Amino acid sequence: MGLRLHTGGRFRRWLGARFGGDFALGDRVWRRILHCLGAAVLIYYPLPNDFFLIAPKIYVLLAALAAVLALEILRHAVGLEIPTLREYEREWIGSFAVFAVAIVAVILIFPVPIACAVILGCAFVDPLAGELRRLQRGPAVEIGLPFVAYAALAFVGLALMGRWPGLDSAGLAALASAIAVAVERPKVWWVDDDLAMTLVPAFALYLAGDLALGLPV
Repeated sequence: MGLRLHTGGRFRRWLGARFGGDFALGDRVWRRILHCLGAAVLIYYPLPNDFFLIAPKIYVLLAALAAVLALEILRHAVGLEIPTLREYEREWIGSFAVFAVAIVAVILIFPVPIACAVILGCAFVDPLAGELRRLQRGPAVEIGLPFVAYAALAFVGLALMGRWPGLDSAGLAALASAIAVAVERPKVWWVDDDLAMTLVPAFALYLAGDLALGLPV
């Protein structure tokens, strides 16, 4: 038996059964849950800089990223088994590693309102968009609902968490949502939608909010 970070799928089988399905459903549900939990990184902001007694919080954030990347390296180097990977990821870069890089990048590069907006939007809306495509309810639902959800979450990040003015935040949230939904739709193996849904809207928000409107950061 090789190295693995799972229990052979028992939990995912149990989870799938709870939703009236099988292992494949449980695997998908668990992947969606883990993706949403990426938003928990936003606790980084209210934590005091010396909260982790061993080092400033920025070093702990970078250490967590290094741990994720180490898992990705071990996956390719020694065959470490990681749950919830999709078939195309097995010989490519795992989306969990790309999402981790994207999250840390926006935290380190962009103002707090922008980072909060795009992390919240991507963490919850990317799984939502994926599930809506599976249901095949048509473009109005598959595009419209993710747009509304991302815009609402981005507004929370910009106005409530980042404290940008409400009217400006509403317009910028709509802009970020339109861009995020647009870059999420194309499915090509060499472009990760987690990376696109965070960095592309983040740059747009920075240009429009910080540089053009001069909003406080």
